[in-house]
Amino acid sequence: MPHGRLLELTGVETQLKVKDGTVRAVDGVSFSVDAGETLGIVGESGSGKSMTALSIMRLLPRSGAIAAGSIKFKGRELTELSEDEMEAIRGTEIAMIFQDPMTSLNPVFRTGWQVAEPLRIHRHEDRRRAEQSVVSLFTQVGIPDAARRAAQFPHMFSGGMRQRAMIAMGLSTGPSLLIADEPTTALDVTIQAQILELLRGLNRDHGTATILITHNLGVVAGMCDRVIVMYAGRIVEEGRTEDVFAHPEHPYTWSLLRSIPRLDVEEHEELRAIEGSPPNMTKLPAGCKFHPRCPFVIPRCAQEEPELRPVREQLARCWVTQQGTSLDSAAAHG
Repeated sequence: MPHGRLLELTGVETQLKVKDGTVRAVDGVSFSVDAGETLGIVGESGSGKSMTALSIMRLLPRSGAIAAGSIKFKGRELTELSEDEMEAIRGTEIAMIFQDPMTSLNPVFRTGWQVAEPLRIHRHEDRRRAEQSVVSLFTQVGIPDAARRAAQFPHMFSGGMRQRAMIAMGLSTGPSLLIADEPTTALDVTIQAQILELLRGLNRDHGTATILITHNLGVVAGMCDRVIVMYAGRIVEEGRTEDVFAHPEHPYTWSLLRSIPRLDVEEHEELRAIEGSPPNMTKLPAGCKFHPRCPFVIPRCAQEEPELRPVREQLARCWVTQQGTSLDSAAAHG
């Protein structure tokens, strides 16, 4: 498997114009992805996960713009490229799979024709060669009777098969980086498992680096080498998946993990809902943005926002753990 820095974000700030003003949908985000690595990005709706991915792809809505920071892919600064140069990278080097394949596929064109489009545009394959490539791709992603299926329209595919077709499209030009935005949300559990196994196999067999955006912590546990937890447009925790799951160092991560059933905890441990709601991005609270919902809040949390700093094995944006307090021990004595 290849190694080396593939993608590097430094201080990225993405702003969106809304009715009430301007919001920082992505606020000072920095992270990197190595070749062949799988990185998970988790958080509630509105935390900035998808907007981070769209910033990397430079596919922001008209009301959005990258206001600050650097996005480097294989050493090239993506924020400085022309749209034509960016289109060439999107088509060949970076691919993105969206969460709803029915809205991503055009209902009036045959599925195989749509999957072949990147091959015609970027690889200049003629119609016959592109058709052969699509059959091969469909077979690779587990679509049976690939030649017949390629001639069908999207409405003739199940949800799982549509998602496989979208993955085939994303893989068609052999990208170095695959961004999967909630790729299993609309699918039942069995199909989810099949799609995730497919993505895992692509990473293993082809060394394709993957950014997996999800709210499903179970998916992250089974798929990702590292995980980033986002809240209100900021990274609040980052580390190796096993470290973050075993010893979360931010109360938001701690709360997320205790709001879902787990096999690695005591039977008597109760699930805990996270109190409150994510903040209004146009009226963010002072200090730590999670402090109004935090079970470990101290006075400093409401006054001053912490930096993302090393806390034991990972990075965390928390005054409580930065002073050496374990969240588990604090909860046990609380």
